[in-house]
Amino acid sequence: MRHLLLFCLLLLSFTALAERKVNLAGLEVHYNVFNASYLQKNIAEAAGIMHSSQQAVVNITVLKGGTPTAVTIKGELRDLLGKKTALAFRENHYQGGVYYLAQFPIFQREILRFFIELQETGGAVQRFDFTQEIFPGV
Repeated sequence: MRHLLLFCLLLLSFTALAERKVNLAGLEVHYNVFNASYLQKNIAEAAGIMHSSQQAVVNITVLKGGTPTAVTIKGELRDLLGKKTALAFRENHYQGGVYYLAQFPIFQREILRFFIELQETGGAVQRFDFTQEIFPGV
């Protein structure tokens, strides 16, 4: 079941209407954010994700030379008023892929800015940020 969830997350990360990726010092970082209610309850549970329309998930995948690579990752998000929320990423593996998931609460439609730091073993810390509008489910 856990494998099915990770496969679904992989599909979500690569089938977005606009590709969400950034290149950082030889690392290709794919990212997306989605409402946790998009997942089936049993799939969310298997991955330790709370299935709720009031929760969202950040999904990040890092490739080096086209191959999935493990990194140390941390991040936070900020709303338009500057309120900070730390993101606690969990590393997941599926069929050779490495995926980083972090969940956070959403209460209303709003625009959030995400600040991400990642580091390969022995490498320099790389940073990027992105903005996304999020919506609680119905």
